[in-house]
Amino acid sequence: MKKLRADLGRREATFAMMALASLLMAGCHHRTTVAYQPPPPPVNSHRSTTSTASTEPPIDLKKEASSAPKGFFDDTSGRPVFTEEGTASWYGTIYHHHAAADGTIFDQNEMTAAHRTLPMGSTVRVTNLATGQQVLVRITDRGPFAPGRVLDLSMGAAKAVGIYRAGVAKVKVEAFAHTSTDPEGRWCVQTGAFKTEGDALDLKAGLLHRYNTAKVTEFSGPTGFWVRIDPAQHSKTQASEIADWIGTPDPAALPYLVRLD
Repeated sequence: MKKLRADLGRREATFAMMALASLLMAGCHHRTTVAYQPPPPPVNSHRSTTSTASTEPPIDLKKEASSAPKGFFDDTSGRPVFTEEGTASWYGTIYHHHAAADGTIFDQNEMTAAHRTLPMGSTVRVTNLATGQQVLVRITDRGPFAPGRVLDLSMGAAKAVGIYRAGVAKVKVEAFAHTSTDPEGRWCVQTGAFKTEGDALDLKAGLLHRYNTAKVTEFSGPTGFWVRIDPAQHSKTQASEIADWIGTPDPAALPYLVRLD
C-alpha cells in the first residue's frame, strides 16, 4: 500500500511539472500587439499630388496677427486688392536657414510663402477650399516654378492651413494693400526647367542676341537648368514681351513672369 501511494505521488508531481512546463512554453510564444505608428512624411512630400482632409484645428487669424512681430502683417480689415484660386504646395527643409528672395533668412516654421508676382512683404490670407482652414502669411520668396501652382507655403504655414500631409491643395489667395513697395514693380522672366545645360545655354544665346540690353543668366536648380532675363528697365511691359517671344521659338520652355521687389 505504501508503495502504491508513493507511485501515485510521483505521478501527480510529474503531471504538475509537465503542466507548468507547458504554461511556460506557451508564455514564451506570446506576441504583444503594438499599434502601427506611420513615419513622418518624406522631405519631398510637398511634391505629392494626393489630397486628404486634415485634422489640424483651424487657425485663429486675429490671435495669429496679434502675436506676430510688429509690422509682420499688413492691415487686413479692408477688402483684398488681389484674389486668385489655384493649387498651393509647400517647401522647407533643404531651404531652411537659407536666404529667401527678399534677403531675409528663411525659417520653415514661420508664416511665410512664395509667390511669383505679389510685392515682397505682402500679407496674404490663404484659405484651404476643401476644409475652410485659413492662415495669414507674408510673401518673402519667389515661386513656385511648377506648372499649375500659384503659391508655395512654408512648412509651418502648410501645417496651419491643413495641407502639410496632403502636400498640395486647392486654395484661395487674398492679398491686402501693401504700400511700402513701388506699385509699378521691377520685373524679370525666369524660364525652365531644362533637362540639359546645353538647352539652357542655347536659349541664353538667343536671348542675348535678341535683347542685347538685357541681363541674361543661366543657373542650375533642384529640377534642372534655368535661364533668367532681366530687362534693362525691369518694366513689366518688356518682361511680358520677352516671355511671349520665348514661347514661340521654344514651346518646351515654360516662362514665368516674376516680380523682383
